[in-house]
Amino acid sequence: MHSTAVTHVDRLLYTPEEAAEVLSFGRSTVYELMAAGQLKFVKRGRSRRIKRSHLEEFVNALEPQSN
Repeated sequence: MHSTAVTHVDRLLYTPEEAAEVLSFGRSTVYELMAAGQLKFVKRGRSRRIKRSHLEEFVNALEPQSN
């Protein structure tokens, strides 16, 4: 018998669209962060990918805003 359950695989690279979903940001915001150098990415040809570790670094560097 084969299981139909999908095995969770930890991604190492995310598309900007996937990164936006993970960060709960809009797609354009992720592209703006990449263009500004605030979110590191790798480029292969025309494809851009964001390492999981770079997403974690970005989130860890976020400072809470005071009111």
